[in-house]
Amino acid sequence: MTIKSYREVNPLFSARVAGLLYLMIIVFGVSSELLVRAPNIDFTDPVATARNISNHESLFRFGFLADTIMLMCDIALAVVFYVLFRPVNETLSLLAAAFRLTQAVILSVNLLFYYSAILLLSKWSYFSLQNDENILAMATFVLDIHSHGYDLGLIFFSLSNFILAYLIIKSQYIPRIFGYGLLAAAIVYLAGSYTRFMLPSYIDTMQVIYLLPLIAELALSVYLLSKGLRYIQ
Repeated sequence: MTIKSYREVNPLFSARVAGLLYLMIIVFGVSSELLVRAPNIDFTDPVATARNISNHESLFRFGFLADTIMLMCDIALAVVFYVLFRPVNETLSLLAAAFRLTQAVILSVNLLFYYSAILLLSKWSYFSLQNDENILAMATFVLDIHSHGYDLGLIFFSLSNFILAYLIIKSQYIPRIFGYGLLAAAIVYLAGSYTRFMLPSYIDTMQVIYLLPLIAELALSVYLLSKGLRYIQ
């Protein structure tokens, strides 16, 4: 892509759109996790989890809404980032978008497990042949599947971030520090996700390190939204 054609796509506007989309992803993703799932789902206590879902069904439905909005923004961001970083390396930019879109597909399908817990507890009469304990166990199980599916998606997301970090570092229009921050975030996502599958007993001890990706991605989104690109004329 020539410099002239690159300017035709208005990179400054695209960068600010990317910042806005990234900020929306963070807001809706964090809200769904910290306000809905974390305080209400206890995999060791199916009764308490079922009670929380039943008592706060509207909140859990909001969690579904928030996640779908997050994923729609993520799909759009994959395209915008591809446009922005195509001049750096078109193949790697496309690969980063592909990994990010793969994550979005996995998390979209995975939301059915999350929503099925609501259906199980709100329409349990469909399972008249099963007793209440089985219903509670099934609801907790599908939520556990959802948590594993989320980490599966984050594996592909981490690969996208590895590539995107490289593209930022190599580019001349975003400060390299944001690339290094995204590289650290990618390492955390990859380590945290594989911990759930390979060393599940350590998953709780890994939660604190997710503060690093939050800071790195929030800083990048704010920079893009406020500054756009440090574009070389």
